[in-house]
Amino acid sequence: MYEGPIQDLIDELGRLPGVGPKGAQRIAFYILSADKADVERLATSLRHVAEKVKFCDICFNIAEEETCRICRDPRRDRASICVVEEPKDVMAIERTREFRGLYHVLGGAISPIDNIGPENLRIRELLIRLQGDTVTEVILATDPNLEGEATATYISRILAPVGIRVSRLASGLPVGGDLEYADEVTLGRAFAGRRQVGGA
Repeated sequence: MYEGPIQDLIDELGRLPGVGPKGAQRIAFYILSADKADVERLATSLRHVAEKVKFCDICFNIAEEETCRICRDPRRDRASICVVEEPKDVMAIERTREFRGLYHVLGGAISPIDNIGPENLRIRELLIRLQGDTVTEVILATDPNLEGEATATYISRILAPVGIRVSRLASGLPVGGDLEYADEVTLGRAFAGRRQVGGA
């Protein structure tokens, strides 16, 4: 146990996801030995994030204004909405340059173990966005794990009576992967999404 500011820093760093006690201590001592200008830049960045970054009023992606740049972009296809769990998923999809529609960030996935139910996600806000006849397709791009599957199934069920086309991102085995290391959900999705090759 250290005393004063260094222990406070270690404690705060240890609260970050994926940073254990030893990692927090290593980062704290790196900061302690770093150039003062570098530390000031880091502190300024943290302050700016806390003060300026918020969630988009429409899709709940990260934004510096009331709405994010994607929702403000008039070139985006307003007929399709891609539903994702977190803002980082928006960036992952944007990097592919394959999707030109809008997004809706749920803020997580259904997880009874973590006491997260549908009421804890932004599903009600999604339903409000679907009122009217602008949106014709909802693409469910939740993670291909048990929580993501449960969330996608729940949303697809409540959207069934709405009359909007609902699709799910295809998923399966990664290129270069081995079957023996694939989990049951991934392997099952690979079988369900199989397609014919060759003639016959």
